[in-house]
Amino acid sequence: MAVMVIFAIALLAVAPSVQMEVQREKELESIRRGEEIADAIRQYVIFYQGRKLPESMDDLLEGLPQGTKKRQILRASSATDPLSEDGKWRLIKADPTIIRRFARRIQIYNNGFVPPNPGPRQFFDRYTVGALVNVLNTGTDLENDDEEDIDYEVVTDNTPFIGVASQSRGRSVIAYYGIENHSKWIFTPLFRGGGTGGNFTIAPNIPGVPSRPPRVPND
Repeated sequence: MAVMVIFAIALLAVAPSVQMEVQREKELESIRRGEEIADAIRQYVIFYQGRKLPESMDDLLEGLPQGTKKRQILRASSATDPLSEDGKWRLIKADPTIIRRFARRIQIYNNGFVPPNPGPRQFFDRYTVGALVNVLNTGTDLENDDEEDIDYEVVTDNTPFIGVASQSRGRSVIAYYGIENHSKWIFTPLFRGGGTGGNFTIAPNIPGVPSRPPRVPND
């Protein structure tokens, strides 16, 4: 009996760390897939010279015309978000308010610097001009950041989108661009043309995630 009690106590002690490691791996996988979607959006926007955005995940999965065939730009597995209950990504519209908020977070992460958009710049700048003017000229803070995101609209199909995010509102183990909330991780080609933490690279060097072990929240 004594051995069984000791064994049970040991399991209870290990359980939280195991659960946290499982959560960390899910978050890393979500970031990897989100980054692949961001790169697929980048290729899509460049192909259509900035005049058109994808309107569903199927637009990215179908690929881009290349002669009589299609050039694949997104793996099927990346179309599923490991953190969302139904596996669907939340589509992020080219909305100045949402883009401004994410740009401000990146600006804070980059010590005041907002990375430029990838080239050709004119294809992407059209979606960020209004948002960046607000961020760069007013220095808008994020005091009401949590309140602003409470009632965000969940759209998973049939809308032009410039990025994706998880439907999960959970607190994260990993900080992505300094952000510790799944719903605020926006995977987009915007602000990825260069600068600290802003280079467009895929795993193992995951953008926005420090190479050192992530800081674990206290609660």
